[in-house]
Order: sequence, then C-alpha cells, then structure tokens
Amino acid sequence: MTLVTSRRGFLAGAAVVGGAALAPVSWPAPALARPGLIAKPTPPEWFIDHGSNAEMLWGSVDRASYLTPQSRLFVRNHTKTPTIAAGDYALRVFGDGLATARPEADALSLTLRDLQRLPRHRLTSVLECTGNGRRYYAAQQGETVSGTPWGLGAVGTVRWEGVRLRDVLRAVGLSRDAVSIQAAGLDDPYVNGGVDHGRVRRPFPVAKALDDALLAWGMNGEDLLPDHGYPLRLVLPGWVGIGSIKWLGTLEVSRSELTSPWNTQWYRMTGPQWPADAPALTVNPVRSAWELADDAVLPARPVTLTGRSWSGAGRISQVSVSLDDGASWRPAVLDRRSRQDAGWTQWSVLWGRPRPGTHHLLARATDELGRTQPLRAAVNSQGYFFDAVVRQPVVVA
Repeated sequence: MTLVTSRRGFLAGAAVVGGAALAPVSWPAPALARPGLIAKPTPPEWFIDHGSNAEMLWGSVDRASYLTPQSRLFVRNHTKTPTIAAGDYALRVFGDGLATARPEADALSLTLRDLQRLPRHRLTSVLECTGNGRRYYAAQQGETVSGTPWGLGAVGTVRWEGVRLRDVLRAVGLSRDAVSIQAAGLDDPYVNGGVDHGRVRRPFPVAKALDDALLAWGMNGEDLLPDHGYPLRLVLPGWVGIGSIKWLGTLEVSRSELTSPWNTQWYRMTGPQWPADAPALTVNPVRSAWELADDAVLPARPVTLTGRSWSGAGRISQVSVSLDDGASWRPAVLDRRSRQDAGWTQWSVLWGRPRPGTHHLLARATDELGRTQPLRAAVNSQGYFFDAVVRQPVVVA
C-alpha cells in the first residue's frame, strides 16, 4: 500500500469527489429533551425512558417507513451525549500497525473535511444494542440478568453515509502485519463501581475494517445527530452495537491483538455455563418484532398484522408466525422490496378470525445462512443476545 506520512500527503493521496451536502436535521420542540443525558427529544409516545438510554416503542413505528428516522432511533449511552463542534474535530490515527509506526503522541490528525475528500459510500444496515430483548430473560424464562431492561426496541435500520475505513487505511498506509484496530470515543470516561474504565473503546479485526466498516458522518440523508455520534462514528455492519463507536476520536492500529473492558469484561458471554475465556461477541443473532404495543387492543374482525425480522449474518429467508400461542404456524408474507440490502425484512400476516380474549402472537425468522430463532435463549449473566421467539401479548375486543 502507498504510505502517506503526513496530513498533507493524505490530502494529496485522497480521491476528491463531489457530493451534495447532507440535509440539516430537524426534530420536535427542544422542551421535550433531557438535558445532560440525551440531547434529542424522547417523548413517552415514542420511547421508553431508561435514564441515559432510550428505547424505541414498536407501537409507534410507521409501518410505511422502511428506515428508522434519527428522531425515532434508540439511544445507548454509557455516560451522556457530548457536544462536539465539527470545526474543532479531528480523528487521530496511530499505532505500530501502520506502515510507518506512529506513537499516540505523533498520531496522524484527520479533519472531517480530510475524510470527505475520499470516495463517499452509502450502506444500509441494522443498528442494534447487544442487550436488545434483555427483559425477556426474566419475563419469559424466569432468569435474572443484569443491565438495561430493553424490550425489542434497541434496534433500527438506517442508511449511512461516509467513507470506507479501508480507503482511509490505504491512504494513511497499513502494515501487512496489522491484525487489530481499537476505536475509542470522545464521550466522558465511564466510571462504574468507583472504577474509571476510561472512554468507551473496543477493538475489532483488521479483516472487518477491510471488509465493510464505514466511518459515517450521515444517516438517512442528514448529518448525524449528537446522540448518534456527530460528527463521526464507526459503523461495523451486522455486528453488536457497541462496536460501532460513536463520537469517534481515535483509531489505534496494531500488529498484536488489542483489548479493552468492552471486549474482555463486557459484551461477551459470562456466567456459570460459559468458559472464562468466552470470546467477545461480534455478529448479531436473528430476531423478530411485531409492530404492536404491549397493551395492543385489536378488533374482533379480520386484521393485517405487520412486523420486522433481521439478522447480523445475512438477509432473512423466511418468517413463520403463530396466532394461537404456538399451537400452529403459518408463513408470513415477506416484503421483497425490503430484502434488497442488509437492513431488516418487513412482513405481514392476515388474521382472518381473531376471537375475543387475550392472545400471544409469535414470530420466528430464519436467515439465509439457516440460523433460526430458538424457542429459548441461552442465558448469560449480562443478558446479551436474547434471540428467542418473543410472546407478543394482544387483546381482541
């Protein structure tokens, strides 16, 4: 690879491309926001309040919209949303995995404008918290786990705009011996139990960086909102959300495997049934959700129900649903238009004769690799990867 040893050299080596500016973002009245934790409004008709985190309510999802608007996308913060001015921002790249090793003190500094001189790229993917569905460990399986009690709303499908990480690494010069990259954010250090763990950071393989990783400054045709990583974030499509570091501040490129508490202490399977050296979690499992509120009341007449299924490993190939508490199953009708990219798949089913009373609806998806949702999720002490079929309550009246 061509080595670029300075910011000036980086600019000279970058491919200058044109592109329309992203649209300015808009949101509801600021009076609905929670100062100090989350910047954007999180009204209760859209979100469940989890303190510094906010969960999307499936009952509020627009069935006609494939993408999740930033205003409706869940928020996962370890501390609080920082305020970062784009004009003051720079991404610092360093490490012995660069073609010419650079210590952190001599990191290459790249502004947003520098990065935007490289070829721009768009991709659509599912963004999902590793703990999505966590509350069902207790609700469905009677198991006690720790962490934010997410339902299924810590997820969304978005269209990113940015630059491929592989293009950045080619421009700065990458060693053939590089194996690991650690991304770190610019949010406040995370302090838990009196221990300062530093800023949120997590390593990932160079192979993922050279595959589909993106440095994103836009979402759905808009600049990123502060809560979603403005001015720049890492995106690792299909992987656990913690890997897609927001407010990206540094990239350390290394010839040895890097670690942090976010891949050794958290975001791996722990508990009596798991080995002490269980690997860090990466690819998200298969999940499904009905576009219904938990207290949904349906009429006692034919009704078309809708939902969405997704997988970190590939497209959804089929969805089976049960409208009688699991006694029988039928195929859902997949919306083929929503199966053209790496986002989720929308589906529907006609409930022809719903009987009055309380029911549980079930949806079970299979992806193109043959991975199917189990009826029971593998328990772990931190409540990650609840991928079992969820029993969706409804009342027919």
